[in-house]
Amino acid sequence: MADESWSDAPSGSRPFERTVLIGDTAAQWLLATEAVLAWGVKTRSGFAVLHSAGTDGHVVDGAEYTLVAEVGPLRIHEPVRVVSVVDLPDRCGFAYATRPGHPVTGEEAFIVHRTADGRVWFTLRSLTRPGIGRWRLAFPVILLAQRWYRRRYLKAMREIVSTAD
Repeated sequence: MADESWSDAPSGSRPFERTVLIGDTAAQWLLATEAVLAWGVKTRSGFAVLHSAGTDGHVVDGAEYTLVAEVGPLRIHEPVRVVSVVDLPDRCGFAYATRPGHPVTGEEAFIVHRTADGRVWFTLRSLTRPGIGRWRLAFPVILLAQRWYRRRYLKAMREIVSTAD
């Protein structure tokens, strides 16, 4: 997560990265960082986050979680493991890797950073490959869902920081 881009994506992965301006105040920075480290972007986008004992709902490096998406009557369980957490004065976020049973194989990161002029930026990153087993057949539909959720993540973060106004 230290790199500014994922230019060395593994073969067969679909890299995605988008950075958007979400604010320019200290209050917006604080709200954004608190939300990122408490799974706020995911939960405000419609996911439930089932966490390991001892994590109190916050992102913990190395901890395993299950993200649950409800799609109509279906509940899709997405097992993940947090592989990196950063909590610095001007950069905050985490990345998780999928575990067996997840609809895709890959990683996703949610990063907030603040530039010297005080602007607050939100970056979404992902590397995606088809999952294994039955999920491989659903990959084209999963890619559509992934795009839809990315829009929801951006909307959720904008809503989070708008409460600072």
